Amino acid sequence: MGMMIIRHKVRDYGQWRPIFDEHLEMQRAAGLFNPRVYHSADSNKSEIVVVFDTEDTKKAKEALAVLKTDKLPH
Repeated sequence: MGMMIIRHKVRDYGQWRPIFDEHLEMQRAAGLFNPRVYHSADSNKSEIVVVFDTEDTKKAKEALAVLKTDKLPH
């Protein structure tokens, strides 16, 4: 099993997080499991790190490439 680590900037963590959580099934379909989201302990929550476990890194990368073209809020 591997890990996928994603650094991401969001405009508003409070708006982003519920949307991220709603995509659990999409994450699983992409072979991404056990998501962990980290952000700074200070007031700057716009820079986040998401860590997933994955059994198929290639499949996960392909799925994430599709998501980048989606119109999801950042």
